Amino acid sequence: MKILITGSNGLLGQKLVYKLRHKKDVTCIATARGDNRLMKRDGYTYESLDITNKQNVEDVFKKCMPDVVINTAAMTNVDACETEKEAALLMNATSVEYQVKTLEQLKKDNPGYNPHFIHLSTDFIFDGTRGPLDENEKPNPLSYYAETKLEAEKIVQASNLDWAMARTVLVFGIVDNMSRSNIVLWVKSNLEQGKKINVVDDQFRTPTLAEDLADGCILIAEKRAKGIYNISGKDFYSILELAQVVADYYHLDKSLINPSKSADIKQPAKRPPRTGFIIDKAIRDLGYNPHSFVEGIKILEDQIKEMGK
Repeated sequence: MKILITGSNGLLGQKLVYKLRHKKDVTCIATARGDNRLMKRDGYTYESLDITNKQNVEDVFKKCMPDVVINTAAMTNVDACETEKEAALLMNATSVEYQVKTLEQLKKDNPGYNPHFIHLSTDFIFDGTRGPLDENEKPNPLSYYAETKLEAEKIVQASNLDWAMARTVLVFGIVDNMSRSNIVLWVKSNLEQGKKINVVDDQFRTPTLAEDLADGCILIAEKRAKGIYNISGKDFYSILELAQVVADYYHLDKSLINPSKSADIKQPAKRPPRTGFIIDKAIRDLGYNPHSFVEGIKILEDQIKEMGK
């Protein structure tokens, strides 16, 4: 099975490549804009791919003829999407249309070729009036980022491809060069330095370990599952509770964590107050089995130690 991953330099993309590269029955094709930034270079091939360039998409897809495309590439900075709308729409929706249309054309031109398109989506397409949510919840986006992600979902659903949607929530993990922070590292780093942090107590999520999300995507590919799947962690927390769990894990001073309200944090984009996912469908249909949040912190810690950081 030839699996092509877009956004392979990103957090999820990297985890997918590293999980797939030694699978005997999988040929893994990593793609990202520009150079390959992954430290491990064996067990997969790399193609430079700018998914916002239609011709580039057509050329790479035609050359590789993937059985599965897992589209992880996206503009995920929610506030930047609010101020750079053209870029957000191009990256999050138009690029999906390029991929879908290209695969549809290849399918038409090559009898017997039937690609499976797996698209990554987000809890932010919901308005956060309640949660945790199942796959049948009606979207109602609050931000431009969310609008572009919902638009992409519609493009995928309208296609004549075999498709699946992996929706996720608050993904955390470590990339090779530690170039990105995440909620766990942010809390740990600030509390270790004795800094006070403001953490919202009115937003609720099911935080997702990047490795678990990668496993969910691979299960969808292996089972050629179709439709929408919630792929997130299983523990439901307020962001404040989440920060307190991190503090407890590292035996840091919880009194430095100052509960605050979303309205007091000046951010250009609105966040849904309450999301989080019910993952029963993924557990039942796919055999998905995510780690607890605390287990996820331990996995991160082990990876940091391995890197000698």
